[in-house]
Amino acid sequence: MDTAVKQGTRKGRPNYSLDFKRRLAVAACAPNISVSKLALEHAVNSNMVFKWRRQYRVGLLGTDPGPAFLPVAVQMTPRSESAPVTAEAPEPKVSGGTIEILIGDAVVRVQGKVDAQLLRTVVQSLRP
Repeated sequence: MDTAVKQGTRKGRPNYSLDFKRRLAVAACAPNISVSKLALEHAVNSNMVFKWRRQYRVGLLGTDPGPAFLPVAVQMTPRSESAPVTAEAPEPKVSGGTIEILIGDAVVRVQGKVDAQLLRTVVQSLRP
């Protein structure tokens, strides 16, 4: 057990480190996890873990690491040799683009013109 416990001001009330609380709160947020078993494994009262989890979700136990970069694969289509090369770039077709985002078990497919704010809202709602 790697709990960093400092002696509290009152007997029988240890002060757990913020890092320890955050680690348990993050583990308690995982799907299919038993908070009671998690608390038992770390010799902590399960009500404390529930409290830490609530505090973590509202941001009281520190900040979330934020969005992470996801791997992206870019596929280039070969240009036909018969098409003449012009100095001006052709206008992009709005309806031809497709974006596919995989977040956990969710798949978001976007086709055509997309409002950036709406896409941001959809992606943020999929975060656990």
